[in-house]
Formats: sequence, C-alpha cells, structure tokens
Amino acid sequence: MKFLNAQPTWLMILVSFVGLLLGWHLLVVWGAYDRFILPGPVDVWRQLMIVAGDGRLLKHSLITLSEVLPGLAIGLLIAMPLGYLLAKSPLAERLLSPYLIASQAIPVIAIAPLLTIWVSSTYWARVLVATLVVFFPILINIIAGLRSAPAELYELMHSLQATRRQIFSKLELPAALPILLAGLKVGATLSVIGALVGEFVQPKSEGLGFLLVTARYQFKTDLVFVVLVTLGTIALSMYGLVSALEKHLLRWQVNK
Repeated sequence: MKFLNAQPTWLMILVSFVGLLLGWHLLVVWGAYDRFILPGPVDVWRQLMIVAGDGRLLKHSLITLSEVLPGLAIGLLIAMPLGYLLAKSPLAERLLSPYLIASQAIPVIAIAPLLTIWVSSTYWARVLVATLVVFFPILINIIAGLRSAPAELYELMHSLQATRRQIFSKLELPAALPILLAGLKVGATLSVIGALVGEFVQPKSEGLGFLLVTARYQFKTDLVFVVLVTLGTIALSMYGLVSALEKHLLRWQVNK
C-alpha cells in the first residue's frame, strides 16, 4: 500500500485505465458476446475514429457543451443570492424551503416537457433543464457554507465594528468557499446530465443526446459507448476545471 501511495497520480490513473480496458476485453472474449450486445474496446475505438474523423463527434459535443456551461452558470447565479437569503433569514427559510424541498421529489424528466410549452427556444429549454438539475445541490452547499462560520468570529467582527459587507467578504465568503466549491463540483457533473435530459425531451438533430438516441435506434452499440465515453470526458473536464479553481482560490488553506 505504501508503494502504491508513493507513485505519481498520473501513473496510477494510467495503470487503472489499462486494467479497465484489459478487463473489458477479457469480458467480451470470455463471454463470447456479440458486438451488438457488448462491443470490445477495439470496436469502440474504431467507431470513435469514424465519428471523430467525419466531424460528427466534435459538432455534437460542442452543442452539448454550449448547453452545459450556461446551465451551470445560471444555476450558480440564482443559487448564490437565494442561498444567502435562506441562510440569513429564518423567515425566508420557513416560507421557501418546503417548496424547494418538494420540488426535488419531482423528476426533472417530468418537468422538462413543460418547458417545451413555456419556452419557445429549443436551445434555452435545454439550458433550463441543466439549470434545474444543478440548482439545488449548489443551493444546499451555499447555505451550509454560509452557516459554517463560527459564532466567535462573528462576535469578533462585531466588536471591530465591521460592516455587513466586510463580514461577508472577510468571514462568510471565505468560510463558505470550500463547501461552495464542493457543491460546484457536483453541479459541474450534474449539468452534463441535465443537458442530456434536455436533448432527450427537446428533440432536435444536434447534441450528444441526439447522437445517443440515433445510435440506439440504429442498434450501433459501439456508437452508444463512444457517446457515453464522450459525456464522461466532458464531466471529468468540468470537474477538473472546478478542482483547479478550488486549488487556486483555497491556496491559503494549510493542508494537515
């Protein structure tokens, strides 16, 4: 175990990835699965080269990404002021929390068709689905983060006659930032799911959701795997960007 912990992260990721591909290949060979049921890594790679070569993969990936990023940004922009209001106002929490919690019991896939009626733009309807998916996890983390500041520090700030703005910028925001960024990591990955759900509900001949549905109807299982790998790559990239932002913003923290 000590030997493994001493190895660089990139090497461990590479080894685990190679092990995953090998296990996948052996499963296909030993199980004697048809390509239609479970394509092997080589089959998926060939299909990846085809759709990447003709530009389809890049085209549909950019469409989905153009829905993911605004959905995440809008969800964050709405969740931040609302989270501050709920964290600081017991009255607002009593009035709004029941509706926010109850809304999470309704599947997004059930709400998404309503957006086709309310929103004339297919693109913005998809973005709003992504927004709905990321909004609540980010909101909960903002509330938890703002409430994580110790009461003693509030007393200290008041004794120094700090203004509300100073308390927010010097105490509440730094205290909430680690939890907020953790919620943003979750939201970054969920935004990909939200955009995909939006593409399922809002049929249009573009986006990875469209490509996935097309592959399913054409019984191209290898293309389905290509789309799934692409979605996973986008989610990992989004997570990595937030992690890099977290490392930059929280560089003042001392790792224990």
